[in-house]
Amino acid sequence: MLPAFGTGGDIWIKRDDLNAPGCGGNKVRALEFLLGSVRRGDAVVTVGGAGSTHVLSTAIHAARMGATTTALRWTHDMNPVADLVASRIATASPRSRVGRSAVVAMATAQLRARMTSEHYIPLGGSSPVGVLGHVNSGLELAAQIAAGDLPMPDQIVLPLGSGGTAAGLALGLEIAGLRIDVVGARVGPRLFVHRRRVLNLARKTAKLIGRITGEHLPDVDPRRFRIAHQVYGGAYGRPLQAATEASAMLQGAAGIRLDGTYSAKAFAAALDEARTAQGTTLFWLTFDSRCLTN
Repeated sequence: MLPAFGTGGDIWIKRDDLNAPGCGGNKVRALEFLLGSVRRGDAVVTVGGAGSTHVLSTAIHAARMGATTTALRWTHDMNPVADLVASRIATASPRSRVGRSAVVAMATAQLRARMTSEHYIPLGGSSPVGVLGHVNSGLELAAQIAAGDLPMPDQIVLPLGSGGTAAGLALGLEIAGLRIDVVGARVGPRLFVHRRRVLNLARKTAKLIGRITGEHLPDVDPRRFRIAHQVYGGAYGRPLQAATEASAMLQGAAGIRLDGTYSAKAFAAALDEARTAQGTTLFWLTFDSRCLTN
């Protein structure tokens, strides 16, 4: 449980940054499945922004498996942590290169995967296979609540980019029968970051699980998912003053470092929720600062 920070409701934190040794965070949950077929000596290709934590996490964990990673990236607004991530990517993935167009990067990566034996890891790991890892996170949370590790949250706040984490978490909670609101703090433009994408990802993942298990899974209740638009900041990666201040508060109170692209904006949204919503707010920490040094 975190200090109240002047809010009316309780704020708890899910330390999903510590879900793996050395470099954890939400991306690891998707990579558990997306890198499942990778073997020593294989090559991986993925995409993301210049300061993408997904790209960094992919490169680090693919290397642990003896594989190399080529990352096709694009320029965007940067912040101090994004600059550090970009520098770390240059070391972890020497084959990485940065262009100006996200569309060109994604098309090139997919073409490479079709023309070669490289394993393609989609943007943010957000495919039905990758989302399976986040379904597990929802079931894990349900088990922690049942064990009394934390009270039942009324809402969970997490960053919303490519949508896989929110989709899987919402589906996992639905499977567990928990009526908890999932609030995505939007960090990208509305054209690409919206409710329809998240709900479609959840629906496709439920169908994938159904094909594997033979069971019919419920769709995510759209009323249980909403988006906090106020923390976007105008561009992906662009620092937001409220997020910078919220990040400083958390680091001062708990020694936890956030990044300006995702987690700081989500924590600012969590504070907003705790000020305006009733009950308990759970902040889902997706960024592991250890990835910058380990």
